Amino acid sequence: MMLYNLHTHHYTNNANIIELVNQYPWAFNDAIPQYSIGIHPWYIDENRLESDLQCIETQLALPECWALGECGLDKRIDIPMEIQIAVFEKQIALAEHYQKPLVLHLVAAYQELVAIKNRLHITVPVVLHGFSKNAQVAQQMVDHGFYLSFGKYLLRNPELKDVFASVPNDRFLLETDMMEETLEDVYLKAAQYKGMTLETLQQQVAANWKTIFKEY
Repeated sequence: MMLYNLHTHHYTNNANIIELVNQYPWAFNDAIPQYSIGIHPWYIDENRLESDLQCIETQLALPECWALGECGLDKRIDIPMEIQIAVFEKQIALAEHYQKPLVLHLVAAYQELVAIKNRLHITVPVVLHGFSKNAQVAQQMVDHGFYLSFGKYLLRNPELKDVFASVPNDRFLLETDMMEETLEDVYLKAAQYKGMTLETLQQQVAANWKTIFKEY
C-alpha cells in the first residue's frame, strides 16, 4: 500500500510514496512533479514579496501544485509579528481563491492562528506540520478544525506518544520534513502508538490524505 508524506524538503522519486515536496518561490524547481509552495515566515523578504506572491499564484493555478505552504507564524524569530501576519494573510487569500490546502509552520502562535481563521473564515483544509505540543494544544487545534502532521518529534520525543494517541484518527498525517529517518520509521512508530496494525494505519492515513487533497 502507498505511503503518504505530508511535508518533505527532499524529493525521493520513490514509487511507493506520494510526497508533498516543499518549494520556495525564489528557488522553484519545475522538475519536481508534485509540491507545495509558500513563503516560510523565516524567509520573508519584503524586497521580493510581490514577486514571491506572484510566483506562488502562478503555481497554485497548476494541477502539480497540491497545497500552499509551508507558510505561517513564528513568535521566536526577529521578523515583527505584524509583518508575518500580513504575509500569512496574503497567502491564505491565495489558497482560498485556488481552493488549495494550507501547510503551516507554527511556533507559539496558536491563539493568533485561531483568531485569523475565525476572522477570515478559512474554508480550505489547514495542516499544522511537525506538531510537537501537548494534548491540550492538540485538542484545541482539532476542535478548531485543523489537521496535525507528525514526524521527527514522534520518533524523538517519547512524551508525544499520548498526545498522538489522543488525536482523532481522521485528523492526523505523517511526514519526514528534513530528518534523516525514513517515512517508514514514522509509520511504524505511529502504528505502535495508535495500537494499530501497519496496514490499518496506512489505510487511515490514505483516507485522511484523500479527504484533504481530494483527487490526489
